[in-house]
Amino acid sequence: MSNIFEKIQIDWMCKDTWRRASYNTLWCLVGCSIGDMGTIAFFQFSNFQWSTFNIMCLAIFNGLITSIILETIILLRQMSFELALKTALGMSLLSMISMELAMNLVDVWLTGGAQLKLWVIPIMLLAGFITPLPYNYWRLKVLGKACH
Repeated sequence: MSNIFEKIQIDWMCKDTWRRASYNTLWCLVGCSIGDMGTIAFFQFSNFQWSTFNIMCLAIFNGLITSIILETIILLRQMSFELALKTALGMSLLSMISMELAMNLVDVWLTGGAQLKLWVIPIMLLAGFITPLPYNYWRLKVLGKACH
C-alpha cells in the first residue's frame, strides 16, 4: 500500500514550477476577473434587478468566457485561430471555476454580494489567485499540463 502513495508524492518545493504555475494562474486571473467584475459592476451601477445568486452565476459564466477569449487572443500570436481556440478551451475548467467561486464567495462574504468596493477587490483577486494555485502546480508537475 505504501508503494501507491510513494508514486503520487510530488516535490512541492520546486521554485521553477511554482513560478510557472503562478504566472499561468495570474493570466487566468486577469481573464476571469474581467468578465466577473465587469458583470458585477454592470448590475451594481444599473437599475437592472436580479438576485445576488443570479448575478454571481452570470459573473462566473462571463469570467470563464472572457478567460477563454483572452487566452485565444494571446495564443493567436503563436498558432492558427482554430488551434488557439481549441487550446484555450482545453484549459483547466476546474482551475477557472475554483478561481471564480473563490472571488465571488469573498465578495458575498465581505459585501453581501454583487458589490464591487475598492477595498474588497484586492481581497477577491488574492483569493482568486491563491485558490487554484496548488492545483495548477500539481497539474504542471504531475501531468506536465499548464492551465495556460
